[in-house]
Amino acid sequence: MATITAGDGTQIYFKDWGEGQPVVFSHGWPLSADAWEDQMVFLASRGYRCIAHDRRGHGRSSQPWNGNDMDTYADDLAALAAALDLRDAVHVGHSTGGGEVARYIGRHGTRRVAKAVLIGAVPPLMLKTPANPGGLPMSVFDDIRAKVLADRSQFFKDLPTPFYGANRPGAKLSDGLRDSFWLQGMMAGFKPVIDCIQAFSETDFTEDLRRIDVPVLLIHGDDDQIVPIDASARRAAELIPAAELKIYAGGSHGVCTTQKDDVNADLLAFLET
Repeated sequence: MATITAGDGTQIYFKDWGEGQPVVFSHGWPLSADAWEDQMVFLASRGYRCIAHDRRGHGRSSQPWNGNDMDTYADDLAALAAALDLRDAVHVGHSTGGGEVARYIGRHGTRRVAKAVLIGAVPPLMLKTPANPGGLPMSVFDDIRAKVLADRSQFFKDLPTPFYGANRPGAKLSDGLRDSFWLQGMMAGFKPVIDCIQAFSETDFTEDLRRIDVPVLLIHGDDDQIVPIDASARRAAELIPAAELKIYAGGSHGVCTTQKDDVNADLLAFLET
């Protein structure tokens, strides 16, 4: 397997497909690089080098006890970019991966970055606080933790329903997609999965967003049941100096799969602009 070694010795697995300008993908919780294959095949077939890594603790990467936090995720991404000597890269992050991309730019700047795309992304802050009254209450994330601890296998079988909007009238979710989600989730380490809940829900990315000095495309479904749009993309668009917000009417959290043709077309158009 292709891996790089992070600063603390953690092995980070990655896929590297195609040739051309690099497009780097950061996945959501509790998934892996496999979640991006629809986008990677599409763009690699059109002259782009597509790279996707398994976040530490997820997929085929090492499962360290420590370091399962957004700062370290961002540093791992920086280590990957340095090891592959990526330049003029476009970073694409979904959900938790959108936070990873924002924190990577906030900590490491845009010397290697040309553009960024945040899809259904968690920034600026998911948790409800006095300064963020539109966020979700801590009880929501405590409930996720409790369900993962009680029976994470069943939780990862149930989560695809709201994730992909399968509980909406007329929506369908194949057994294959549900199984793929479950498998990716179960490949992740138990403690890293639990730690990541705090990372994606309690990390404040406000200042990271303000530091982004490259063009950013925000894509978000207005029926996202996992990361509601009003407290995320709409606010992020106000904080990022050069941001374009594209709203998918009726879109779920899993638009990269449920509306992959739309996402692929919008990514390609943004890359070619």
